[in-house]
Amino acid sequence: MVGLTVSLPAKCERFLKHLADDHEIDLNTVVSELCAWALSNLESKEQFKLWLDEAYPHKGEAKDEARAAGEEAAEEEEEYEEQSEKETQDRTD
Repeated sequence: MVGLTVSLPAKCERFLKHLADDHEIDLNTVVSELCAWALSNLESKEQFKLWLDEAYPHKGEAKDEARAAGEEAAEEEEEYEEQSEKETQDRTD
């Protein structure tokens, strides 16, 4: 097993610590077994990967998505301005 330090949300830590105490094992064992159980089959591994990709995109993807969102917003703003100018011209004609 690899020695690793992780931060758990307080609510999760209390719950898992309570389980560990009830079973007279340490918290590391509970977390290790939880990971082993949650990732014990291909389907759950794939579900976790999909969730992780959505929640925390790969480095380049997050930047690409932000850039694309900015470009889309700029295009929408440009279309709005063009529409406003056209409406203004229609009113003056």
